[in-house]
Amino acid sequence: MARIALDKKAKDILILDLRGLTIIADYFVICSGGSTTHVRAIAESIEEKSKKAGIKIIGIEGLTHSRWVLIDYGDLIVHVFEEGMRSFYEIEKLWMDARSIPIGEIVNE
Repeated sequence: MARIALDKKAKDILILDLRGLTIIADYFVICSGGSTTHVRAIAESIEEKSKKAGIKIIGIEGLTHSRWVLIDYGDLIVHVFEEGMRSFYEIEKLWMDARSIPIGEIVNE
């Protein structure tokens, strides 16, 4: 999902390993778009490509306004923020104990 976001020019991509910290999910992918149009494009690309790959989406929230789109895959949750919303909510700070996986580890696979 991070690679798809990167392909759509998402900004500040962060992958958090939440295993052992919560039962919500094992991983978060958090990224930003420069506008609501950009956020929608990132989220729709992630949705489309995951469906083509046969990956089941449990739910999507926020696509209508595209300021913060959450895509739930169960063990993985993708957050696509409009930059101002990401700055406001700062969800990364809620998970400061999580290990951050460098995007380079994912892109180079």
